[in-house]
Amino acid sequence: MNTRIKELAEAAYREVVCNPLNDFISRELVDQRFAELIVQECIELNRQELAFSAFERVLNKYTEHFGVEE
Repeated sequence: MNTRIKELAEAAYREVVCNPLNDFISRELVDQRFAELIVQECIELNRQELAFSAFERVLNKYTEHFGVEE
């Protein structure tokens, strides 16, 4: 598995488990946070690689499709 993917998976687990607002910890919560972190990472990569107008369009697509913002 890619090192960055492992880091994101570990970060998702830590964020969910260490959040005192989570009364019930489930695999689903960890998986959801992991997916959000991956989408955010993709957004950041696109920000670095695309011209502003193209990035803005892609960001809108991510927000509409996944409901995840930067």
